[in-house]
Amino acid sequence: MPPAFPLQFKTTSEDAGKRLDQFLTAQLREVSRARVQELIATERILVNDSRAKPSLKLRGGERITILSPAARPPLRAIAEEIPLDILYEDDDLAIINKPAGMMVHAGAGATEEQRNRGTLVNALLHHFAGLSAVGGEMRPGIVHRLDKETSGLMVVAKNDESHRTLAAQFARREVNKTYAALVHGWLNRDRGTIAASISRDRVHRTRMTTRLAGGREAVSHYRAVRRLDTPYGKFTLIEVRIDTGRTHQIRVHMASLSHPVVGDKLYGAPRELKGQAKGTRVDPISLTRNFLHAAELELAHPRTGEKIAFKKPLPPELQEFLGLLERDAITVATKG
Repeated sequence: MPPAFPLQFKTTSEDAGKRLDQFLTAQLREVSRARVQELIATERILVNDSRAKPSLKLRGGERITILSPAARPPLRAIAEEIPLDILYEDDDLAIINKPAGMMVHAGAGATEEQRNRGTLVNALLHHFAGLSAVGGEMRPGIVHRLDKETSGLMVVAKNDESHRTLAAQFARREVNKTYAALVHGWLNRDRGTIAASISRDRVHRTRMTTRLAGGREAVSHYRAVRRLDTPYGKFTLIEVRIDTGRTHQIRVHMASLSHPVVGDKLYGAPRELKGQAKGTRVDPISLTRNFLHAAELELAHPRTGEKIAFKKPLPPELQEFLGLLERDAITVATKG
């Protein structure tokens, strides 16, 4: 029988010194610490009838009240009138240029609004009468994904047969995906292949890592397009082709070489670039997204088998940022 709410706990002297979220995670064994923190943030957990922070240090003797169940209400994929950059469309598929800042489908968030609004799926449901259902009701049409802060080309399946055919191409590594990225520092080689398995970080669960054994195979091929020596440091503009599509693959692979993608604070890039020109400090600059863009996509049409290819140049915010760096930069040629 499910517990009745509100649910109450009384802390003891043995709990003194523990964080509030730590204590509750131990009590609610099937609920993650992140979810406990969400419940505290939305005032569904009170300490002595008052709101508190997850980091509150307990003293013992507190009365902790959980006002509602830890389970989230079920998500629903809903149509929203959100502009879409549609490069191509027919009865079987569509090619979309996803902007940075847009999640592909519903995910994490403390509220229904944060979890299930403004996604690519919401926009697709508004723009297209039919989408494949192979990926489930929360991911209609979604064959592959891009990170929230990555822009660029995606293929969307408009019926189940197309979805299965496209998914098989991805599984056989027959889809060519090429990205443009700007990374910190100068790469030692003009070309290279990174073959390093990727796992979820055991401590920082939002990060991926190449440092653990037993991860999923991941292969990235990079080519240096040009090297820049700027007042803000050295950078390399690269082209990356991936054989696999692991979570954060390019980001974690480049970080593993100590060349994080510009703007990617999760993997070690600075929040702000500071620099000097001729011994004088210049105004700092920053990028509110990752400098990573899915620039080219080539695949076989699921119905005809004909090869179709699409390109999309860097979006304006990345072109502008690159222009700021190049304005006073020394460009070093690569061997191509």
